[in-house]
Amino acid sequence: MASARQQAYDNPDLSATSPGEESEAVMSGENEPEPHPGVDGVPVRWYDADRTEPYTRITPFQEKHDTTVEFFYKPLTLTALACGLVVLAYVAMTQDVLEEGRDKRRVGIYAAIASFLVFSMIQFRDGPFIRPHPAFWRIVLGVNLLYELGLVFLLFQDLATARQMMTYIDPNLGKPLPEKSYADDCSLTAKNLWNAIDIFCLAHALGWFGKAMILRDYWFCWILSIAFELAEYSLQHQLPNFAECWWDHWVLDVLLCNWLGTYVGMKVCQYFEVKPYEWRGLRQTRGIKSKAKRVLSQFSPHDFTAFKWGTATDFLHYVSVVLLLAVFLAAELNPFYLKSLLWMEPDHPVVILRLAFIFLCGLPAVRELYQYINDPRRAVRMGQHVWLLLATIITELLVITKWSKGQFPEPLPSKVRWGWTIGAILLVLYPTVQFGIPSARRYIRRHKKASKSKALKVS
Repeated sequence: MASARQQAYDNPDLSATSPGEESEAVMSGENEPEPHPGVDGVPVRWYDADRTEPYTRITPFQEKHDTTVEFFYKPLTLTALACGLVVLAYVAMTQDVLEEGRDKRRVGIYAAIASFLVFSMIQFRDGPFIRPHPAFWRIVLGVNLLYELGLVFLLFQDLATARQMMTYIDPNLGKPLPEKSYADDCSLTAKNLWNAIDIFCLAHALGWFGKAMILRDYWFCWILSIAFELAEYSLQHQLPNFAECWWDHWVLDVLLCNWLGTYVGMKVCQYFEVKPYEWRGLRQTRGIKSKAKRVLSQFSPHDFTAFKWGTATDFLHYVSVVLLLAVFLAAELNPFYLKSLLWMEPDHPVVILRLAFIFLCGLPAVRELYQYINDPRRAVRMGQHVWLLLATIITELLVITKWSKGQFPEPLPSKVRWGWTIGAILLVLYPTVQFGIPSARRYIRRHKKASKSKALKVS
């Protein structure tokens, strides 16, 4: 055990939430002796600590590579650097690509982004996933970081400047768009139901399929689905396209599209959960059909972890689930506000890319968060994916808050204010009854026992 941890420490590229060889022993629940604080049971004060000693180190976990495709895990950093510099020099210094008189700023920005993503692919730490390759998830992390840096830049711009900047991406942007309402005719007829079915129904189902793959929990998805519909009711005074008929909210969205996507997603999760994972190398696979199947299986999970969030088990899990629900809800609402403020259509490529990007970032992020909550002895710090994605969503909220000043003059309806107040009270009341009162009773019983024992000793 000590040698494995020392090897993990010697390799600084490993993530605190990367899968490791110790996972089976740690997750099996075997009784291990509790570590004594400090050195030999003596606490070490921070100003007396020797930073060169092992007790001051944060030990990452040993990474588990996919040994069935060993070729793809050989370090090729210098080769990648040489190839990247050759391509960069050819594009920048020859007239074959950049002709004189053409706008070179856009190509320069693309080259800078590509260079950063190459660095991310080579030098970033690995996350919890190793399929199809850890480098893919490093690129995802790099894209997330670029998006976060872009949001930080936009945070210091006013709304008019941001709208003007969007025209650099698409010259058709920068024009006001009429807000569409879906609550013009709410009579429950077959014609209205048929007219309400469009491409966005498929988008709803695909979105909830992705959420089920990320959260891996039926109840969590159902609560999030209902919470989003309530949020649409609450924000109709700001975003007219949130105004929908009651049957559009609860029949088409919740009971049809959201349920279908969640059901299929959870069935896929259940399949991955019970699937036997026995990997054979490509060289050991015989036959073209078997080799093709092995290549395709490279894009499936190497292993799978079922999530048991345990909302009612203790206060920490309850707070974690509530915060995760709030972050997911913010991630769902942010694109609606951003596209409204920046005058973008719902089917604009920027909006679609943002949704796809959040899905890819959410897969490793929630996996890291789950491990951080449920296995703190192994996940010694919060993973990089969840940390950066949390920062990204909060930065989006800051941008929206800044740009929304003067854009939504209508005040919050009183019924909405009362509804969210009651919801907040219930969120506080539940842990008080579930965790606070039993803890208080246990404390009182212990105090009474201690008082009785003292009285007996005195007598």
